[in-house]
Amino acid sequence: MNYIPVTDKEKQEMLAKIGVKTSDELFSSIPKSARIKDLNISAGISEQALIRLLEDKSKKNSSLKDFLNFRGAGIYEHFIPTLVEEITSRSEFSTAYTPYQPEASQGTLQSIFEYQSMIAEITGMDVANASMYDGASATAEAAMLSLRSSGRRKLIISGLLHPEYQQVLRTYLQGTDVDIEVIQQVDGITSLSKLKNFVNNECASVIIQSPNFFGSIEDLDEIRKLTTEHGALLIQVLNPLSLGILKTPGEIGCDIAVGEGQVLGSATGFGGFTFGFFAAKKALAWKIPGRIVGQTIDTKNRRGFVLTLQAREQHIKREKATSNICTNAALNALSGCVYLSGWGPHGLKELAGLNIRKSHYAYDKISKVKGFEPAFKNQLFFNEFVLRTKKNIDEIEKNLLSENIIGPFALKGFYPELSDCLLFCVTETKTKEDIDKLVAILGK
Repeated sequence: MNYIPVTDKEKQEMLAKIGVKTSDELFSSIPKSARIKDLNISAGISEQALIRLLEDKSKKNSSLKDFLNFRGAGIYEHFIPTLVEEITSRSEFSTAYTPYQPEASQGTLQSIFEYQSMIAEITGMDVANASMYDGASATAEAAMLSLRSSGRRKLIISGLLHPEYQQVLRTYLQGTDVDIEVIQQVDGITSLSKLKNFVNNECASVIIQSPNFFGSIEDLDEIRKLTTEHGALLIQVLNPLSLGILKTPGEIGCDIAVGEGQVLGSATGFGGFTFGFFAAKKALAWKIPGRIVGQTIDTKNRRGFVLTLQAREQHIKREKATSNICTNAALNALSGCVYLSGWGPHGLKELAGLNIRKSHYAYDKISKVKGFEPAFKNQLFFNEFVLRTKKNIDEIEKNLLSENIIGPFALKGFYPELSDCLLFCVTETKTKEDIDKLVAILGK
């Protein structure tokens, strides 16, 4: 048996087959500055020496283990119990592909079924799908569903929906005649008075993020009354950890609940290991995008799992499909499933409470630092908050980094009118001493 997987001759044959001459030409889309030309590893070294060499090289990179992190803005640092990796690293999960063959994929199908059940339970909704790419794509798919199910051509979105989610939504809808109205914020929440001027009987849905991009908790009960009056769907984008302590979308009366699931046991690296969760009322079950796994019994009365609903154009008539989305982020969703199983309902409540207590402690302490003040009146928030500062924000970032602290997110990029404001994030990963250290440096 040849232990060298690919010979030089075979490499040349493969390159010729796809019409390129060299490996460099194949990877030409990657900038040369980002490519390693030579690892400079001596030939014939032992495995032990090789591992030590590569570990030394990897130390040139930094991770959140090397920094105190007070930045969120869409991807959040949370403690991930060992249980999560213990389960998700099992080869039957980490190597599994789409479970099109139910007779061979019962374990994968059951894990998806359990995930769906937990998402439906924590959101208080009737049904959840097998997950989506990320929170942004889940939001865009929810908007698409509202348009197709209602036949209307108008969307209302909060200006405090994550700005990148707004960009993804517009990308989904480019080339269509859909009218998108953005409702601006007042004091850190979506302006209800402005919203009332735009919601009418032509509106397919209102999309509100709560906790919103500033971490503020919106008054969704009032918005629900408004959408009901005009027959529009209410879509809530949310942080699932907040459901340990806040009213669920089901209790509010939302029609669709979506969001980013990275906070449920997935890492922050490389922009976040993401998955989008998508839950809805039963009336929309036949139209939700992606796939749904259901349970049944076979001819011998044994419990089994099957792919049940797939409202994509490959499986039903194109004109009846609500989406052409195919793949879901199954392994990351499995992390969410294991994470929720580990915490349980009481643990999730305690975790959410811990996030609130620590973030409010930080808010109170930093607000008293000279040069800082609350940006909004009486902001009710989960684990993010906005403070205004008279100090130079670039200098703040520089000073914090010099102390190995990743500081708050500057809002000037997304919200120029708040160019003197910073978005802080504090999760359960930070101790009182960590927060006090941040406060002390900000006060210098």
